[in-house]
Amino acid sequence: MRLWSVHPRYLDRRGLVALWREGLLAQAVLRGETRGYRFHPQLQRFLECESPLQSLDAYLRVVHDEATRRGYRFDQTKLAPFGGAVRRIAVTRGQIEFEWHPLHRKLARRDPEWLEALSRAGRPRTHPSFRLIDGGIEPWERGNG
Repeated sequence: MRLWSVHPRYLDRRGLVALWREGLLAQAVLRGETRGYRFHPQLQRFLECESPLQSLDAYLRVVHDEATRRGYRFDQTKLAPFGGAVRRIAVTRGQIEFEWHPLHRKLARRDPEWLEALSRAGRPRTHPSFRLIDGGIEPWERGNG
């Protein structure tokens, strides 16, 4: 499961679809509807929120909006009705950099044209559910040592 900290605009078609599916899986985990993935490190930052499900739905809304902007039809009924603003989750600069490089490697293999366009994007923006802070790779990230 990868719940990207970078903005979904950087993901290619396959990456965006995978993020939507993984976000829905995370949603099922937070609702207690599945036995697997309950302790997955990617869920840690949502579990620490005041309202984990509401924060995850806010995250998925941005993914849905990006998909809609590209002409895809993700099922919006999978999200709870908009519950108002939620507090943005802190994410470190080190985490953004950590995610940026593997994303480039994935895109080099599966969509070099997307990678070429991405290379002109400059510094990566974070997903709007997060606020950028100084620091290294997040402690919940696998392979951070």
